Amino acid sequence: MRTGNRIRRAAVVLMAAAMAAASGACAPQKAEEPAVTEAAEIKAAAADKTDGETPDETGQAAEQETQTGGGTQEILVAAAASLQYVMEDAVQPAFEKECPDVKLKFTFDSSGKLQAQIEEGADADVFFSAAMKQMKALEEENLIDTDSVVGLLENKIALIVPKGSEAGITSFEDITKAEKIAVGDPQSVPVGQYAKECFESLGMWEEVQAKASFGTNVTEVLSWVAAGSADAGIVYLTDATTSDQFDKVEVIGFAPEGSVTKVIYPVGIVSGSGKKEAAARFLEYLQTEEALAAFAEYGFSANAQ
Repeated sequence: MRTGNRIRRAAVVLMAAAMAAASGACAPQKAEEPAVTEAAEIKAAAADKTDGETPDETGQAAEQETQTGGGTQEILVAAAASLQYVMEDAVQPAFEKECPDVKLKFTFDSSGKLQAQIEEGADADVFFSAAMKQMKALEEENLIDTDSVVGLLENKIALIVPKGSEAGITSFEDITKAEKIAVGDPQSVPVGQYAKECFESLGMWEEVQAKASFGTNVTEVLSWVAAGSADAGIVYLTDATTSDQFDKVEVIGFAPEGSVTKVIYPVGIVSGSGKKEAAARFLEYLQTEEALAAFAEYGFSANAQ
């Protein structure tokens, strides 16, 4: 666990919503028996093959046996950058302990970039977005299994300044006192899209845009503010309170009520995944009380659906 995470998580745990009920996603017998049975069937079928067996059939059987790997599979989770700390520090070790036959591998970036990678055929099994926009776009392209999508978490849009800032910025409304404002690129970064929506609602977007430096993801925005190369920035609450740079920034406030849509993090299974059973078990685990409690410790709250 990263140094200081326990302290900073304690500071935000009170913001979490009530946790959903546990669902028992990974009972050992349920997880292990199908894989073992399937492997045995493949081997038996291979032994019974006659001389008329085609090369394609042989290759398919071998590929299927390799995928079972003695009952262990690895799934690739394409997740928003703001999920990196909680996924690596808390969710992954807990899930792999609960479901030892499924291993997790991650790729973290802005949701827009991950969307583009999936559209280009990236070998991802699960998509965990920081906004509904990217998830819906993939659903419309039949690249996400619609019936698997869950609007799992909620986050908040926060205004941050460097620790000890003397710029006199005390709210979203006076952010233009800053000479340089760090914002995620609204074209591809959800937190930037939320920021634009907020400032358009406040009638300030043109002023903000004129002073804005656009980051490729929320981590970059946070880093600019932490380093003092930007006088203010818009990030998720979870980034400001749980990143390795949390002690270098100060949270000034949250987006004014009614100025921005609810910040929902949906998760779903990629349609092209060859490991949908394992991916479904991971999604089921994410909805358990244990997983939601971990997210809460990092500043997220369960989305009331």
